Amino acid sequence: MVIDTNAVKQARLGDKDSFAEVYRQISEDLYRVALYSLGNAHDAQDVVSETFMEAYKGIKNLRDENSFRPWIMRILSIRCKRKIGQYITGRNQLDIDDFLDLTEEGDGLEETSSRKLALIHALEGLTPQEREIVALAVVQGYTVRETAEILGAPQGTVSSKLHRTLKKLRSQLETAI
Repeated sequence: MVIDTNAVKQARLGDKDSFAEVYRQISEDLYRVALYSLGNAHDAQDVVSETFMEAYKGIKNLRDENSFRPWIMRILSIRCKRKIGQYITGRNQLDIDDFLDLTEEGDGLEETSSRKLALIHALEGLTPQEREIVALAVVQGYTVRETAEILGAPQGTVSSKLHRTLKKLRSQLETAI
């Protein structure tokens, strides 16, 4: 969904209703990225809430209304990295049903379950950074340049990591299914 830059402008000026409208426009995208990055619905909701609180406090400092989406995604990225840093080894389990439905017409229950398990296993094998890059570039559809800007990383690094990560996922899924 496209962000209403007029609502962002009004939110910068302190209009709470405009900020609520901007929240409505982007909250689902933020949640998907957080869920994909963290693999836990509860933590994803917490991180999105924290992101909006931080954005609400800092929106008056946003220089360009058109930069709102990358700006808030960067805040979310930092929050996700902090949360990942708090995880205990092995806790990061992905609930695939929260964001992806793999059922297709004609698939039997056994085949669908097998595909889900293969995907879950492949996703769990990714590092938190790989998950974040895939979440932004594949799940949310950001360009490599936009993903690099959100993550504060060089575009070439993001591009090569995305390519290697997708190749790794493809390889794992081909051997598993």
